[in-house]
Amino acid sequence: MNRRNLVCTIGVVSALLISGVAMAWSANKIDREVDKTIIVFKEEVNGAQIFLDQAAGYLVFPRVYKIGVGIGVETGEGALRIGGATVDYYRTTAGSIGLQLGAQAKSIVIAFMTTESLNKFRNASGWKVGVDGSIALIDLGLGKTIDTQNVKDPVVGFIFGSKGLMYNLTLEGSKFTKLDKT
Repeated sequence: MNRRNLVCTIGVVSALLISGVAMAWSANKIDREVDKTIIVFKEEVNGAQIFLDQAAGYLVFPRVYKIGVGIGVETGEGALRIGGATVDYYRTTAGSIGLQLGAQAKSIVIAFMTTESLNKFRNASGWKVGVDGSIALIDLGLGKTIDTQNVKDPVVGFIFGSKGLMYNLTLEGSKFTKLDKT
């Protein structure tokens, strides 16, 4: 088997493995993991509670898995919360091609700061970052504070808890698809 076929085979196997892991969660499991993720978010970022309270809604992905060997695949399931209650479930997916080798798991919180941005997201059949809207990523180190007075973007994202060999602070190209978890 030549190198190109090996990379393609590993990429396909990796995609199947992580999509199987991400699709296995029930609505109850997602809600429990979202609760835990929000606790960690509040512990790591001062002002997180005030920020979430000001948001029209927020989308939380407790674990987004990324595996790449030349071809990268990323996926995870999460919940959209409005007023602190889950209203819908979503899957995020993204792919990439290029120099990459490794695996990573990260948590993502996306806050919709306006009702308009939240409604646009909820009414889309599949919302893709960079096409249907943009997300301003807030880069905060451990123990830093969100300055809610300076955050003016309608959609703001936080990526935290990244572990593994890959590290990429972007959501560009990520697609969010509503799930039926009833």
